[in-house]
Amino acid sequence: MKRTLVLATLVLGLLALAATGLAAPGGAGKGKKVKRFTFAITAVDNGSCGGPWATDTSRRTWKVRRHSDGTFTLTRKDRGTFVTLGGDSPGKCAPKGKHGSTVAAGVHGKFRGYLTGTVSGGTFDPTAACNATCGASTTAFVAAFFGATAKLTCLEGFAGCKFNFEYSSPDPTLRYRHWQDKGTNGVSEQFVGDIATS
Repeated sequence: MKRTLVLATLVLGLLALAATGLAAPGGAGKGKKVKRFTFAITAVDNGSCGGPWATDTSRRTWKVRRHSDGTFTLTRKDRGTFVTLGGDSPGKCAPKGKHGSTVAAGVHGKFRGYLTGTVSGGTFDPTAACNATCGASTTAFVAAFFGATAKLTCLEGFAGCKFNFEYSSPDPTLRYRHWQDKGTNGVSEQFVGDIATS
């Protein structure tokens, strides 16, 4: 299975191949060691086979929490809409469960999800410059805000990384209307359901 490819693509920016965004840093709040950054993202999304299946438009919020041991929890939350490109359905290559194989172009739906892991070996700079692709790419975000030597568990594999993305559509032409891509056990990636016409 192409789990490594799918996870790598996922963490590189919700499977982003194209992105636009403007950062809006948020305050840390009273007495909290938390910093938030929000971006508007448009990105191509890949499915379980590793290829593109939809274009996502979303609001992405990065949250950084500092710990006393010098590490940081980095959480990314996405909420938005998708439009299918046509071709392989996102769940086509799932190893088990009920799913389809194709999805028509132009199907609309909504999605939401999160990715969270631990950053170590870097120094957090809350005033770092972040260009249009920075907010869409996990690798670019970590490099910009934590430096080139920083490591995020989600870029190293499943251990120390949790993620869960859910997609749904009310389109009556669909045979399957809900797809989930998750790695909540720190061990593997799991695909549930599909967004599929057939």
